[in-house]
Amino acid sequence: MGRQRPGKTPANPANAGDAPTGGPVAGTYPVDTGTCELVPDQFDPQGWILMVNGVHSSHIDLADPRRLDFEYMRWIAALVDTHWAADAKLRALHLGGAACSMARYFAAGFPNARQVVVELDGRLAELVRAWFDLPRAPLMRLRVGEAREVTETLHDDSRDLVIRDVFAGAKTPERLTTVEFTAQAARVLAPGGLYIINCGDTPDLRGARREAAAVCRVFAHTAVVADPAMLKGRRYGNMI
Repeated sequence: MGRQRPGKTPANPANAGDAPTGGPVAGTYPVDTGTCELVPDQFDPQGWILMVNGVHSSHIDLADPRRLDFEYMRWIAALVDTHWAADAKLRALHLGGAACSMARYFAAGFPNARQVVVELDGRLAELVRAWFDLPRAPLMRLRVGEAREVTETLHDDSRDLVIRDVFAGAKTPERLTTVEFTAQAARVLAPGGLYIINCGDTPDLRGARREAAAVCRVFAHTAVVADPAMLKGRRYGNMI
């Protein structure tokens, strides 16, 4: 979600059933929820774009995990970087994994962090592990599961940071936007923690308004980060 410039699709994409070894290989791959496509970034020789079922999902820079190509991810990074010192023992939960762009970023910036990334698609998780240099446990665990079910199993006050960036196609599943789920996210947060959600919406902002109402019913302090054109209802985009 959120990427504006198109990647360059390879002329003869591979179709592979097995995860490749030795790094990323451009092509289209079957996954549990459909297909994913790995596309070289024509503007960056070390960059790769991951598309899931035709939707831009992630960007990875192999040479620099602190480079975030999607604007909404840079907003998330700015919030977290100004909330904690680099030596913080950050306990982070990522709901929605894809290529684990945010987890790579925080692993590089917070070397004492312990992160869990929840990804629904097990096959996609295997491919991402094979393609990219992801931190290993205990620094980062890649857990296959459904975001709400996993969150409901976690202990109270067990996370400092929860990031919800889950999409089925271009929309977040409704079960992750409710007051009840928001309360679960609040329950697992330690005092002083942050719950950050990526909301993609159309210009009418109906979904964003519903999400904001749900968050405000659970949390005392809420802020919205977005492009001004998005807030004015002029285009489709992402809100944090």
